[in-house]
Amino acid sequence: MTDRSPQWRCISQCGACCRLAPEERAEALEALNEEDQATYLSMVGSDGWCIHFDSGGRRCRIYDDRPKFCRVSCLDQLFDIEPDQLDVFAISCCQQQIRSVYGGRSKELRRFNKVQHRGDG
Repeated sequence: MTDRSPQWRCISQCGACCRLAPEERAEALEALNEEDQATYLSMVGSDGWCIHFDSGGRRCRIYDDRPKFCRVSCLDQLFDIEPDQLDVFAISCCQQQIRSVYGGRSKELRRFNKVQHRGDG
């Protein structure tokens, strides 16, 4: 065992963060400035998922060009957290979102937790 702080890692074929339904993500939406809120809302499809989310492949179609609010590395700029707490905050956010989208006993949450503990993606 190590005393290292956990390091956030994304898992492939999850996409829980692409569930943008404003009524489910009020806290995230409120953290954005007016321009980013408009961009966010323009990305919400009629089903509550991002219009750029490939549901078949469970991936982002604009990953390299996605807005800053879609980037974990920018969370400390959106929320009042210290940069050294970014990984812990991101892990918690992902766990909450995955639980909300797929359920607390989902394979996505189990995979996410396993990767965070093992430290490999």
